[in-house]
Amino acid sequence: MHDLMIRNAHLPDGRSGVDILVRQGRIEVIAERLPKISIPEIDANGDLLSTPFVDAHFHMDAVLSYGLPRVNQSGTLLEGIALWGELKPMLTQEALVARAIDYCDWAIAKGLLAIRTHVDICDDRLLAAEALLDVKRQVAPYIDLQLVAFPQDGLLRSPTAFDNLKRAIAMGVDVVGGIPHFERTMAEGAESVRLLCEFAAEKGLRVDMHCDESDDPLSRHIETLAFHTQRLGLHHRVTGSHLTSMHSMDNYYVSKLLPLMREAGVAAIANPLINITLQGRHDTYPKRRGMTRVPEMLAAGIDVAFGHDCVMDPWYSLGSGDMLEVASMGLHVAQMTGQQAMRQCFDAVTKTPAKIMGLEGYGLQPGCFADFVILDAASSIEALRLRPVRRYVIKRGQIISETPKQEASLHLSGRETRVSFRR
Repeated sequence: MHDLMIRNAHLPDGRSGVDILVRQGRIEVIAERLPKISIPEIDANGDLLSTPFVDAHFHMDAVLSYGLPRVNQSGTLLEGIALWGELKPMLTQEALVARAIDYCDWAIAKGLLAIRTHVDICDDRLLAAEALLDVKRQVAPYIDLQLVAFPQDGLLRSPTAFDNLKRAIAMGVDVVGGIPHFERTMAEGAESVRLLCEFAAEKGLRVDMHCDESDDPLSRHIETLAFHTQRLGLHHRVTGSHLTSMHSMDNYYVSKLLPLMREAGVAAIANPLINITLQGRHDTYPKRRGMTRVPEMLAAGIDVAFGHDCVMDPWYSLGSGDMLEVASMGLHVAQMTGQQAMRQCFDAVTKTPAKIMGLEGYGLQPGCFADFVILDAASSIEALRLRPVRRYVIKRGQIISETPKQEASLHLSGRETRVSFRR
């Protein structure tokens, strides 16, 4: 644990000229013009100081596997699933760990210090679960890594999936996952939700299901998930990820659904980069956007976060671990360009996913952990516009990554000019 003084920071809530005193890795005081004491100092120079970025929906077992065993030529979800099926028998624990550690290095440099990753448990070897539990131990000083036992091939569709899921939880995997829309029938999908929620309630665990990742407006497993959350008293411990069928549902049904989710305390995670890419593939024109109803859920009082989902894997050949890229896509797709709406998009990759994951000590109040990212921007909205460098990434009061400020030196007609992209 470390002591540190940060001077002249701008905070996401609009406060400026703020000093932050860190003692033993926690925030002790936030105030203006704190007296000088004999501990290391950082001058934020008016830049934005935020809590770290948080990705509440990712697939680290597949990360950086792009091109293995071949490239997804169509870029579609179905070819990606087929590719993953081809790759799974070829996976080794060493390669899984190496790729995940490489990505964690990317994440740290981008100020991404908490990740919830889904782990495919349909391989009876549970190779990915073992590998990512190893990664979790290795990166614990830097990244809060939360693992979801994910039955990629369907809980009931894959004969050993439920047993494997229970084994993964016993090994130390944190969260119960599911994929009800991938079961053979709507009825089996609903049954899988019941079984998984009851198991989570019995074990006192959180739930995060890939739910209704479909363009089919009749894929309504989120309603079943909200029902069992309410029935079993799992309030504020359950998340529906993707929820893309909601973009195709009629408004009358959604007007019933959103209050049910709010009453049960079910959170939602949209994955803008992937949802806008994979959904609507069967449409000609008009073409659906593919992302769930983010503004409407926020207006209904539902917690909504944005996830990265994929980086250079069978489903998505792009990505860099930058949650500001994710938030920017979400902002544009959801047409959330109002001032408060843009700030909500920044929250969707910081404090909202931290709340969904149940991260302890996360925040910008005295007593919280001194985990920060200082960006070369003056506000959260400017950060969304510029996606600037992360000048400092700080964990428990210690600098773990540092990048020079972003500017260009132009040499024009014999004169040298420095250009900043901030105004």
